[in-house]
Amino acid sequence: MTDLWLISVPLDKTSSNSVEKLKRTLSKTNLASCCKFSIPDLKVGILDSLLSMSDDLSKLDTLTESVIKKTYQCMREVMEQSTDKVLENTLANGDHGMNQRAALSPLTAYLKSLRVDLMSYVTKFQWDKAKYPTALPLSSLADIINKEVSQVETELKSRAAAYNSVKTSLQSLEHKLDGNMQTRSLNDIVRKEDLVVSEYLTTLLVVVTRGSYLQWERTYESLSEFVVPRSSRKLYEDGEAGVFSVTLFKRAVCEFKAKAQESKFTVREYGFDLEEKKQQEMKQLSVHKKEQYGIFVCWLKVHFSEVFIAWIHLKALRVFVESVLRYGLPVNYQALLLETDRKRSKKVREELDSLFMHLDPTATASKTDVSCDIPGLCQQEYFSYICFHINTNVLEIS
Repeated sequence: MTDLWLISVPLDKTSSNSVEKLKRTLSKTNLASCCKFSIPDLKVGILDSLLSMSDDLSKLDTLTESVIKKTYQCMREVMEQSTDKVLENTLANGDHGMNQRAALSPLTAYLKSLRVDLMSYVTKFQWDKAKYPTALPLSSLADIINKEVSQVETELKSRAAAYNSVKTSLQSLEHKLDGNMQTRSLNDIVRKEDLVVSEYLTTLLVVVTRGSYLQWERTYESLSEFVVPRSSRKLYEDGEAGVFSVTLFKRAVCEFKAKAQESKFTVREYGFDLEEKKQQEMKQLSVHKKEQYGIFVCWLKVHFSEVFIAWIHLKALRVFVESVLRYGLPVNYQALLLETDRKRSKKVREELDSLFMHLDPTATASKTDVSCDIPGLCQQEYFSYICFHINTNVLEIS
């Protein structure tokens, strides 16, 4: 599992020397990779406002990460059902050979390539000045991100609900048509010659449990005096029940149904037109689901990317604000991105603590921000340098 840390240190002589020493140590030991994280000059504004801005950005960070997870999870749930669609996208963001594709499920292969693409975006981050103009106040930049993320969250709920409604309706109809004898389609069981339809006569289809076959044979003619004698035939059976036809006069249908129900025989409503209507309904729902699937997957992929990009810009904003608050003016700091394996993170942390302890000798990894009242952030660690964790678990691949 990868750990991504976005750290910031002032550009004084001691810290600059420590940064160079850090790069040499990491390169020599392979504990982590380290690269510069470019953050443009942003408008500082009034220093007093930065404290409240810091709290607002922290809450927005939590919200944005939550929306990323929701969007990702929704993408995973939707795409899981369509192997072909996933395969179409497997090579879009990564180079997977045939052996690797064979070893991984199509969805996992696609999501792993997506992770590589996102990791590449973070390590080569460049501020999007067109989308987030640096001339705007910090609060305006935060508002842009907040509006974008909140809109995606709202639209995700409505789109997911609409898609799931179509999906559930189709599954319900399929279950009925492929279920037990009480609900399943009889189109492949009943032929036109099995039914007697005339001015006076009609044929009913009755579901009889296997244990009641003998009772049916003995009593069906007595359920109405207008039943045609010896007209019952077994058309089909499965492990639980059978479908029997019986012919009677049309005027006796209501009486026969009532008596059959008393004997726990189920008369199925059936007609070729009715069955055709059900099949047509299922076909239309299936087509509608495919159309909605394509539109929804496209929307998910686009907006997942947009929210992720907004999230990394938000991380950059937080680094800038905290650097000004911690290191003061004029703005003079250096941001670095560290990528390490979780097994090595403890040693990397020890190296950082050793190199930058001079920034705040009282800082220890056990210190926590006890004044924090934001759920999930109350145990955030405090270090002598600024450090923000970029949670790679937003793409939890199993």
